[in-house]
Amino acid sequence: MEITWYGHSCFRLSERGYATITTDPFDDSVGYPVPKIKADIVTVSHDAPGHNNTAAVKGARPILGPGEYEIGGVFITGIATARPDGKKKKDSEGSQPNTLYLFDFDGLTVCHLGDLDHVPTQAQIEDLGTVNVALVPVGGGGGLNAAQAAEVISLIEPSIVVPMHYKTPETSLKLDPLSKFLKEMGLGNLKPEDALKVTKSQLPEETQVVALNYRGQG
Repeated sequence: MEITWYGHSCFRLSERGYATITTDPFDDSVGYPVPKIKADIVTVSHDAPGHNNTAAVKGARPILGPGEYEIGGVFITGIATARPDGKKKKDSEGSQPNTLYLFDFDGLTVCHLGDLDHVPTQAQIEDLGTVNVALVPVGGGGGLNAAQAAEVISLIEPSIVVPMHYKTPETSLKLDPLSKFLKEMGLGNLKPEDALKVTKSQLPEETQVVALNYRGQG
């Protein structure tokens, strides 16, 4: 499988013989170049301009909320993430319910947490099952901050973590930088990769953080 990051919370997941998925496409208000992507499926975690520009993804079937789907050999589970106390999130993008998505490519699982803004309960974590790759917001704003992200990762115990939703030179949003999350995880600077290529047989035994360059970054 190859995972490419376009900035913010937008990724492209592709695996030969399976449907291609794009997550949370953004509009020009975010600051990154608006992606021009072809895919079979596009998922939206919540209805905000930084996450719902489905028109940017050509040929894709949109999935806009909780439910179970099977498309092109991929099993997709959308799970609503309400706060345990029932309070709504408040951020610059407005109060919107969040959906996280679990993608199962024949046993290789990728979980996109969307704009998750709190640490789920142990029962909610257990409902996810095994997560091989977790795409995790780490920069605060409407999503998890660095400390919350580290706690969620320790609960999910994924093989690989790809951080998203943080401050870069391109984005105009008020977010914390990646370095704050890396410090929380006890890591130094990481050299970003252009894409993550992963197979089920080559997953690391210990949780590994992989930073990605966003597509179009020099």
